[in-house]
Amino acid sequence: MLRVEGLTKIFANTTDAIAGGIRDAGFALEPGAFFTLLGPSGCGKTTTLRCLAGLETPDSGTIVLDERALFDRSRRVNVPMNKRAIGMVFQSYAIWPHMTVAENVAFPLTVNKERRFSRSEIEGAVKEALATVNLDGYQSRPATRLSGGEQQRVALARAIVFAPRLLLLDEPLSNLDAQLREEMRAELKRLQRQIGITTVYVTHDQAEALTLSDRIAVINRGSVVQIGDPRAIYFRPESDFVARFVGATNLLPGRLLGVVDGRGEAEAVSGHRLSCIVPHRIADMSAVAVSIRPEHIRLLAGAPPGPPDQGENRLSGRVVGVSFLGNACRVDIDADGTPLQVTIGAEVDLPADRAVTLSFPAEKTVVVPRLEGGN
Repeated sequence: MLRVEGLTKIFANTTDAIAGGIRDAGFALEPGAFFTLLGPSGCGKTTTLRCLAGLETPDSGTIVLDERALFDRSRRVNVPMNKRAIGMVFQSYAIWPHMTVAENVAFPLTVNKERRFSRSEIEGAVKEALATVNLDGYQSRPATRLSGGEQQRVALARAIVFAPRLLLLDEPLSNLDAQLREEMRAELKRLQRQIGITTVYVTHDQAEALTLSDRIAVINRGSVVQIGDPRAIYFRPESDFVARFVGATNLLPGRLLGVVDGRGEAEAVSGHRLSCIVPHRIADMSAVAVSIRPEHIRLLAGAPPGPPDQGENRLSGRVVGVSFLGNACRVDIDADGTPLQVTIGAEVDLPADRAVTLSFPAEKTVVVPRLEGGN
């Protein structure tokens, strides 16, 4: 439904010579997909979205929607934004304060130069769009009397009022408080499934990406470094950056001693040898990192460390400190000089300086390439 190949847009930077933008991005989306561009600030995700929308002109590449080329540098094709059949919600919502809710939502129809809509058609489309976002009856309300969540819903209604083929969302939840943000995640997911529109979503929030997406593209420094479904991104990261950025993890730099059929043994720089899985091809076995999620580690009191038992790794350690997080506790461990974090239940009372054994499955001990030069 949407195909992007070799998309590149570079912004020159004369200050520190670090050019921003996106380089050689490519992905293909099926109809109805919810696809998220995830990455830190300045990585190029919003640039990608603006190229899709027609707000930026790429340096090279192709963008094809429903077999129609929206941009193709080699063929000199660049369809204007207002002719791309794309709806977009900006981070700031861009709600006009001098208009009512109905006037805001109707705006794409009233300024449409391809077709003239009758008043009854506009009223019907606005009513349907507002009902879809649970704002039916808000037509005459002034925009200045809307809460942040209501403004976001109005922006969504305006984006879908003309039944676009593609919906683009640029960090639409970032201005909401934590509780409302969580509520709107569920609302966005319901809305997207209800109308079945293909959606490209930009965020730096890992929880949003994992909750909402069918597929995620992780972007770092202008390059797409991994594309996959949320579980693959979280449990099978392809680099130390992805492992670190998507959720909390313990990363132990080291080297891979050997691998057979996706399983191997790694030696961390601390000297620990760990049984692990190797889900991706490793080009340099001497420059890897071992990723262990904090929630995959069990703390055993008094159990001596030993060789892996039925696929379990074991390390000895000592509790450095415990942080209460409400729904869980984060335990900082010194494992023979290696700092590790462990997530345990909130009700557990664990004293500092206690000797413990860390036990974690080899199946959850993942080797990734070390692309950032270590930690």
